[in-house]
Amino acid sequence: MIPLIDLKRQTRQLEGEIQRAIAEILADCHFVKGTSIEKFEEAFARYCEVAYASAVSSGTAALQLALLAAGVGEGDEVVTSPYTFIATAEAITCVGAKPVFVDILPGPFTLDPEKIEEVITERTKAVIPVDLYGQSADLEAIEQIAQVHHLTIIEDACQATGAEYKGRRLGSVSHLTCFSFYPSKNLGALGDAGAVVTKDLKAVEQIRIRRDHGQTGPYIHETEGLNARMDSIQAAVLLVKLQYVDGWNATRRKHARQYDELLRDIEPVTTPPIMEYANSVYALYTIRAQDRDRLQVYLRQRGIGTGVYYPIPLHLQPAYQYLGYKEYDFPVTETAARETLSLPMYPELSEDEITCVAEGIRDFYQGKE
Repeated sequence: MIPLIDLKRQTRQLEGEIQRAIAEILADCHFVKGTSIEKFEEAFARYCEVAYASAVSSGTAALQLALLAAGVGEGDEVVTSPYTFIATAEAITCVGAKPVFVDILPGPFTLDPEKIEEVITERTKAVIPVDLYGQSADLEAIEQIAQVHHLTIIEDACQATGAEYKGRRLGSVSHLTCFSFYPSKNLGALGDAGAVVTKDLKAVEQIRIRRDHGQTGPYIHETEGLNARMDSIQAAVLLVKLQYVDGWNATRRKHARQYDELLRDIEPVTTPPIMEYANSVYALYTIRAQDRDRLQVYLRQRGIGTGVYYPIPLHLQPAYQYLGYKEYDFPVTETAARETLSLPMYPELSEDEITCVAEGIRDFYQGKE
């Protein structure tokens, strides 16, 4: 069996370090607001090459708190992608704003900058580009549009810890950048966790107040907030793993190069493009494949796990029918939803396993049983 994602291999390797980190929290008994939170915030801010990081309970909470810190609220509009996890749009609606979708680029599956101005209105307050599958959106092109229209960029980097845009670590490029540390991410906790990073001190203060019920002191609530604190155990685990994430990402890139080489002459398959501005961390290695669904079944029968992410784009989800979108509104997105297939990708994957996956794909298209 070659699973799509295998958390057991990494966890076994770090088990001793993780247990020691958790034991320190158990001895201290500061499970919320412990010193490990502050240590992680300082370490993650340094890692992202930015002034501040705020640890929160999830990537979804990070997006919601970033929107609130940017002043997005009732009646505002936020431009984003329909080809992403629902959390991106969900955070927008949770602050009372309206998600406005635009189509994606066919190669990297990220927001198409040329489509953004078409939907900007007097109510547009922000843009959320999504760094999908570990590769950054074209942030400079989006920033140029945002500056003209006085919009805040809130970057959804939940799949892209450690990725770069034009040589700059994600987190240091946009005004507010949101990360998820869900267990399957490149930097994963043992449960839900997330962070917002920024160089804006006022935004940090707002996020840290709002993540703890709007408190500025014991039982003093400056505003309504959320229960969106990261717990101390997750911070301690992330501090352990943060030491290794660059090495893991380098291995992911090596795996991607092997996949690229093995799959490049299989005509029904298109491998992920390498954008000149981006240095991807391959949170997922996602191909386009003709007859995708049959290929997935074929690989499953050979013991190879794969994933189909976002088979129903957000604009066609029942939850967003009220927005009035319909089929064929975003043709690039809808084509991606039909064709994309994510292959096994994690640092502990072996070269032989990658070769096995590629051979399975080749055999399928050659009609071998």
